[in-house]
Amino acid sequence: MTKRIAGCIALCGFVMAASLQAHHSLAGVYDMKKEAEMAGAVESVRFVNPHGSLVLAVKNADGTNTNWVFTLGSATALAARGVGRTGPNALHAGDMIKVTFIPARSGAPLGFLKAVTMPDGRVVQISAGNAND
Repeated sequence: MTKRIAGCIALCGFVMAASLQAHHSLAGVYDMKKEAEMAGAVESVRFVNPHGSLVLAVKNADGTNTNWVFTLGSATALAARGVGRTGPNALHAGDMIKVTFIPARSGAPLGFLKAVTMPDGRVVQISAGNAND
């Protein structure tokens, strides 16, 4: 009986460890105390779970482009905010937008997207910038 209980506890520990490893903290990648803005042209948008992504081509001072990758919330969370492949809040390749985001700690062209200023000037809130978005 004791061996069964110990075995069950060990199994539960392995399952919990795998679950915790699969979910990650935003604070580990992004500098949660900073916020930045930039503008550019949409290269691509992916609405997938667990996190979507937006690639934005940003023109550098020397005329070259840098592709910034922004992490979005889940497709489900985005749909709840009216953001998807179609509709008034849809983003398409070539759209010129401005984004507000939490930058990567490393300085890499990576961020967690908070808001988008659409080509018509409307601001669409994408995320509050926390792990539940």
